[in-house]
Amino acid sequence: MQQLSGMDASFLYNETANAPGHVFSVWIYDQSSAPGGKVTFKGILEHVRQRLHISRTFRQRLVEVPFGLDHPYWIEDAAFDLEYHVRHIALPKPGDWRQLCIQVARLHSRALDRQRPLWEMYVIEGLDNVKDLPPGSFAIMIKTHHAAIDGVTLLEITSAIHDLTPDAPPAEPPAAEWRPEQEPTSLQLLSRATMHNVTRPMRMARLMAGSMPGGLERRREQRARQNFELPAMTAAPRTRFSGKVTTHRVVEARRFELDTAKPIKAAVPGATINDVAITVVGGALRHYLEEKGELPTESLRVMAPISTRTAEQAGTAGNQVSAMLVTAGTDIADPRQRLVAVHESTTASKAASEATGARDLAQFSELMPGGLAALAARTASQFEVATRTTPVVNTVVSNVPGSQVPLYFAGARLFTFFGGAGVVDGMGLINGVSSYAGQLILSAVSDREMMPDPGHYADLLEQSFAELTEATTSASAAR
Repeated sequence: MQQLSGMDASFLYNETANAPGHVFSVWIYDQSSAPGGKVTFKGILEHVRQRLHISRTFRQRLVEVPFGLDHPYWIEDAAFDLEYHVRHIALPKPGDWRQLCIQVARLHSRALDRQRPLWEMYVIEGLDNVKDLPPGSFAIMIKTHHAAIDGVTLLEITSAIHDLTPDAPPAEPPAAEWRPEQEPTSLQLLSRATMHNVTRPMRMARLMAGSMPGGLERRREQRARQNFELPAMTAAPRTRFSGKVTTHRVVEARRFELDTAKPIKAAVPGATINDVAITVVGGALRHYLEEKGELPTESLRVMAPISTRTAEQAGTAGNQVSAMLVTAGTDIADPRQRLVAVHESTTASKAASEATGARDLAQFSELMPGGLAALAARTASQFEVATRTTPVVNTVVSNVPGSQVPLYFAGARLFTFFGGAGVVDGMGLINGVSSYAGQLILSAVSDREMMPDPGHYADLLEQSFAELTEATTSASAAR
């Protein structure tokens, strides 16, 4: 039995009826590389079954503490049923990209069952009319609660259930036989909660002591060495994405050549692929809101998650993340100047994150009373607090790099993949960034009422990328 960290538990507490707290990944396959040119659902079940031991996430379910007096626990589920979690559906003809995105959006809008391990996998066949894919291709969508994994963990799971060749031998069996756990009684959980709550004030005092005079002095010294000032925290502008979300979602994604993105970042010394992605999103948002007569004069603000996972934490479940708050450059018409502004903003935000102690913030989350946090989230949703308060950020741009060599699942070649997360009240747009085998993939998840035309937004991502390519290429040529 393993207790959730405060950060992991927060994804459960913040979940509401309109805002499920899971993340998803969609893997798209060409099955012509599989033995015999075909992958069966039975073969997929067996492929997954052989790899259940690679992550505790697969067979662990939640046990919640009575009255929310402490963070929940994970236990190995004695009633685990693989065929409940792996499901099989098909697209109607013609099986095109838009139909796939609609199906993914519908599946994403449904919350996971907390009485089961918090993941579901959908095999979606019938991709017969998708550009660059042969008829008969299929997709796999996996939904996993954010309380169980972060982007790095999801990437590790993705790598572990794929092979480097289509004819790879069966997975190595686990070193030890899996054993379920007996569910603890309410009395046992309450006893643990009492002990934790008694020591919580002492832990808070120790953490506060480490964060006060001496810790603050160390941070001042660090800022002095890095020669920067912490950016002032101002309000972000309100947009159509700043209100209360509904239960309906939209999903889209577009692919670009990674070799085209690399010269773009080279045009601004020190810039990264993540800077390029944020700049492209900023350009698309500028066009999208401008077309609707809703573009604010000040720039939109992006939250960009960053991993704090150490080498010692590799392979562990849960979340080890902090975040940067950066400009999207939506107030800048010139694409290259937008990239310069984004890069300057990410540089300052990284330094600020280091100076303010991301790990200290994570430790504070351990001391958050669970029941109170859940009540606060439900109350905020019920009274539509997001519609009455000023937003701090407008959207998320989350970057999870993938493998740069081809991967195979049950013999089928992974053609491309994209991911997404849940939108919440006050932030109804999430942008995903991933890379795989020479591709840079940008995705978007939004509320259907806020973005009724996701295909158009995806087209604007392509337009923004093309404009940035032209602006940086012509500027380089001029020099």
